[in-house]
Amino acid sequence: MLEEALSAADCVAGQLAHDGERYAALGARLRSMNFHNAVTIARGSSDHACGYLAYLIMSRLGRLVTSLPMSLVTLYKAPLASQGLLAISVSQSGQSPDVVEPVRYFRAGGATTVALVNEIESPLAQAAEWAMPLRAGKEKSVAATKSFITSLTAGARLVAEWQDDDGLRAGLAALPDALRAATRVDWSAAIDVLAPARNIMVVGRGIGFPVALEAALKFKETSALQAEAFSGAEIKHGPMALIEDGYPLLVFATRGPAQAAQVALAEEMRGRGARVLLAAPSDVPGRDLDLPVASTPDLDPIVAIQAFYVMAAKLAEARGLNPDQPRHLSKVTKTN
Repeated sequence: MLEEALSAADCVAGQLAHDGERYAALGARLRSMNFHNAVTIARGSSDHACGYLAYLIMSRLGRLVTSLPMSLVTLYKAPLASQGLLAISVSQSGQSPDVVEPVRYFRAGGATTVALVNEIESPLAQAAEWAMPLRAGKEKSVAATKSFITSLTAGARLVAEWQDDDGLRAGLAALPDALRAATRVDWSAAIDVLAPARNIMVVGRGIGFPVALEAALKFKETSALQAEAFSGAEIKHGPMALIEDGYPLLVFATRGPAQAAQVALAEEMRGRGARVLLAAPSDVPGRDLDLPVASTPDLDPIVAIQAFYVMAAKLAEARGLNPDQPRHLSKVTKTN
């Protein structure tokens, strides 16, 4: 896991060096279509990547994006309208039937279908009209790291070309160096707090919320740590009842409109007795963990999760576990 996480910058650089003309053609196609909404199709880490992509599409392009409950297609056989729809799937293996079948369904119904997929010869890649390779290389670790980071990057590339935005393109070009810097950020303070912990709440908001979801999943997968992710806007609607003295919270305060509220929430939770780990950029007072940044705020979640992955791999070992052999899990999960 650690080796693959550390290789993510090189994988992103490799992805950015390829398929430029194909992304440009896809962007032109998307600009020519009158999409009012889009649907994403994914599970696990790939669904978290879709959450990030959805924020970019909605905030930058004004289209509504829905995460598809795949059982509507695979089990309930719901008559979903496909004409004029954009359907985007994200997957490392591209093999799970409940990801592949909806893409086939939407394409047959007239939707524009896009697959951001690492295994470019997979059934998912063959099912989609536009198959875009993640170029993460072979991922051996059960816990996805480099494939997740390349999924985020591919989603940002799609949006940059759809929007025809030179600023986002420039930010992407600088991303490999930002990722390399993120691997050197010291998050050992988190290990000291979490090595003996039994549970944790991970809090994000806005474009940073998918990072919280991914972090919570990795805590469960690799450290057998009961972790729940919540939006900073939802934590007071019930989850706050869990807070007691010493209860650990990891709060991601990425740059943007939600940052101030996240910092304020961290301070409030400290006042209620929580053991808060506030991850924020270096200019934020009261932070516990330095949160690396990219050259543009919309790419910050990508470098944030890079710093987290390095810590997570080391945390598993500190808890006496092997992050490469999580209990009951396998690399490819096939569900219907």
